[in-house]
Amino acid sequence: MIVGVPKEIKSHEYRVALLPVGADELRRAGNKVLVERGAGLGSGIADEEYEKAGATIIADRAEIWARAEMIIKVKEPQPAEFPLVRENQILFTYFHFAADEHLTRQILESGATAVAYETLQDRQGRLPLLTPMSEVAGRMSIQEGAKFLERPQGGRGILLGGVPGVDPAHVVILGGGVVGTNAAKVAAGFGANVTILDNNVDRLRYLDDILPNVTTLFSDRHTIRDQLVLADLVVGAVLVRGARAPRLVERADLKTMKPGSVIVDVAVDQGGCIETTRPTTHEQPTYTVDEVVHYCVANMPGAVSRTSTYALCNVTAPYAVRIASLGLARASIEDPTLPSAVNIHQRQVTDLAVARTFGLDFKPYAP
Repeated sequence: MIVGVPKEIKSHEYRVALLPVGADELRRAGNKVLVERGAGLGSGIADEEYEKAGATIIADRAEIWARAEMIIKVKEPQPAEFPLVRENQILFTYFHFAADEHLTRQILESGATAVAYETLQDRQGRLPLLTPMSEVAGRMSIQEGAKFLERPQGGRGILLGGVPGVDPAHVVILGGGVVGTNAAKVAAGFGANVTILDNNVDRLRYLDDILPNVTTLFSDRHTIRDQLVLADLVVGAVLVRGARAPRLVERADLKTMKPGSVIVDVAVDQGGCIETTRPTTHEQPTYTVDEVVHYCVANMPGAVSRTSTYALCNVTAPYAVRIASLGLARASIEDPTLPSAVNIHQRQVTDLAVARTFGLDFKPYAP
């Protein structure tokens, strides 16, 4: 199979979807790899490294899209790339369809097959291709929240960990999954007062065991509102696989929060769990609503591109090799977890959560 790796064009996206070792593994399995010139530079990977691994460097992005039978990316196709998507082409990337109906309909109309990192579910119910970026985003949420709590950034002027004789910040984390757990670890490490909320009691018991300096609370509407009043920093960390994130904080709730408090909504990729969330970029990461600073960058891990690229490719490359070498149908038969990543195939929505989000017909993927 011919595999194409275009350079990412989303604003301030510096990751790349394939490492040189991945290109080497694809080549050894009998595939051809086309890499756009400069695709790895944002992650500190030179074109020469891909060439040594057996990849061909292509200067023209359109040529890669035209020749490749499978495109491997980090972020969803951008509007400028929509005309380049071909019928029966496999797109292997993060899509987050439930947050973007226009993207969903464009890929449906194209006839391409969308294999989404974020919905691939293993036999234990985990999301192995989403987990590394959730770990990065969870940890970054506290770094960014701490920065924007500074007064010059519009925040309250709070040092996250406080100092002797002065209270630390109160951090509220909505969701006890991978993002929330990593956010809690870092916030507690800074010395903040940390409360994490989740509606799964078994998960709360687990978090109570591994995070001894963190308060765990059952998540319901009243508890969330009580915590918002106390919060200096709120991290939105909820996820429903493939679906739009549930709205846990309403616009009216912001008026109960302290002026200059900060919200970091990591769930923005899936539409956000705060009513006032809208996607931002690393170039303009924040905006303020009712005196509350909102940080809602939709590709947070892109800012730490080298760490993120290696973490992502460690888990995606084996699947890419399997799909390219066997074809999607046979790979899906040999690995019965793979169909959970197929969101769109032959102009049909094959992920139930995406279909329900937009009222579209659903047809399970059958290899």
